[in-house]
Amino acid sequence: MLKDHSVRYLLTLRCPLLKLYRHILCVRYGLDLGNGSNIGAGLYLGHAYGINVNPQAIIGNNCSLHKGCTIGQENRGARKGAPTLGNKVWVGINATVVGNIMIGDDVLIAPNAYVNRDVPSHSIVIGNPARIIPCANATKSYITNVVKDI
Repeated sequence: MLKDHSVRYLLTLRCPLLKLYRHILCVRYGLDLGNGSNIGAGLYLGHAYGINVNPQAIIGNNCSLHKGCTIGQENRGARKGAPTLGNKVWVGINATVVGNIMIGDDVLIAPNAYVNRDVPSHSIVIGNPARIIPCANATKSYITNVVKDI
């Protein structure tokens, strides 16, 4: 049985057949998980259409990405680079997270939110511009398929 890291390794090989498979996923479903992204165990892709993850992005364990969300980079300024998402981060439909920022553990990013600044752990982020609301157990009923003992 393959482990999560084995599947990620297979998808990053330079094998022509695997490149074709990755291309089909990208074209058919609009699913673009950057080649080389550092993605932790337990990633959940809810309604996996139109999800984009930058190759330099880092995603922690037990995160959920939903339809139309973007984990991207800023190309200039103080936040030039790609984001780092902590463990148990829930990213809602059409949410955008950009720049060299740190999203803490147990963070819920609401649908259609635009996040371009650091977010502390145990928070809910809503709106554009991002408004941060402290909340213990922010992802309690949102992240349900947790991979334990990673």
